[in-house]
Amino acid sequence: MDATSAPHYIPPEMPEYGEANHIFEMMQAMWLCKHLNSNLLTMENLMAKEFSQLAAEATRHYQKSKIVPSRLLVRLIQERLNDEECIRRGWILDGIPETREQALMIQSLGIIPRHVIVLSAPDTVLIERNVGKRIDPQTGEIYHTTFDWPPESEIQNRLIAPEGISELETARKLLEYHRNIVRIMPSYPKILKVISSDQPCVDVFYQVLTYVQTNHRSNAPFTPRVLLCGPVGSGKSLQAALLAQKYGLVNVCCGQLLKEAVADKSRFGELIRPFFEKKMAVPDNIILKVLTKRLNQQDCIQRGWVMHGYPRDLDQAHLLESLGHKPNRVFFLNVPLDSIIERLTLRRTDPVTGERYHLMYKPPPTIEIQARLLQNPKDAEEQIKLKMDLFYRNSAELEGFYTRAITINGDQDPYTVFEYIESGIINPLPKKVP
Repeated sequence: MDATSAPHYIPPEMPEYGEANHIFEMMQAMWLCKHLNSNLLTMENLMAKEFSQLAAEATRHYQKSKIVPSRLLVRLIQERLNDEECIRRGWILDGIPETREQALMIQSLGIIPRHVIVLSAPDTVLIERNVGKRIDPQTGEIYHTTFDWPPESEIQNRLIAPEGISELETARKLLEYHRNIVRIMPSYPKILKVISSDQPCVDVFYQVLTYVQTNHRSNAPFTPRVLLCGPVGSGKSLQAALLAQKYGLVNVCCGQLLKEAVADKSRFGELIRPFFEKKMAVPDNIILKVLTKRLNQQDCIQRGWVMHGYPRDLDQAHLLESLGHKPNRVFFLNVPLDSIIERLTLRRTDPVTGERYHLMYKPPPTIEIQARLLQNPKDAEEQIKLKMDLFYRNSAELEGFYTRAITINGDQDPYTVFEYIESGIINPLPKKVP
């Protein structure tokens, strides 16, 4: 359901008309359309559209089998929603989708309602409402044997019962409805509201109206796509892990993805392996294929991601953005060279247990363990200085590319750094002063 949210006046005749006729579902949609100046879309008026080949084809199917194929129905909806008046005034879809298949087909075309309402009532109430319906064949007016019986005997005598409203047929239709609705509802998480229709029409209408005029709120203003930039040893991996743990973001480490591809012996892994063996940089086009494959997976799209290790220069940043993977939060972790050398050159690994130590922050518990500790060649001071020099040669261009990036002092307690990053994600970005 998609409609405007501007305030409108409710005509006083509407509630009385609804109370008199007790046509809950259709009346709610009609009142809503009139109140919001929107377009009502039902199976009937979709098929009645003039000069539409799809509508004519749907009508032929319906006349032949009383069913419109889902694929045809969805195309008919898409055609109608492309009309200028639906784009301008919004729309209310009544009674559609009827199945989960239809719901998913509608969503796959990018048709996403802002609000979804399910009117619910006990089966006994619905059966009573349905079996008591009567129609005046001369005027088309609908009456009810219990709630709205005409006083004139002449009208009473000519009323007829519509087809398919016996208690058995109604119960069969309700059973089919219940089977489908429990599968449709999960297709619209966070925008669906169930409203009891076992109450006066006017009360239902006011609840429906109140709901469609609300704006949905989220705990976050967007799906986070976070990029952490910084030199080796600046704490990017730790901050990414903390963000992934607290907010459920997907931790996308470029280096780790390449290693996993090689370990899995995938097609990309076989391309990467020679570069690993020769200790050469993997070409950007291969890295991007591995990254794009990961970022296009459903968990990254739904939950968001935190990336580190890529891009490392301006060309890589342009390539990443050209593929549609644009971060909405970028952080540069700024750490002095002395602090990074202290962090990395004092790291050691126990070859027996695999335990990692730091000679200053996490020293080995015994002299025996300390004697057998080994240093990774990558942690040698000369290697670190080379990597630092390479990073800072490219960082100025990267900061110029990501103009709204936030720079954080990474030379402090990691949980303090995390609080700054968290604040930058949750709060709106500060406006740049011209």
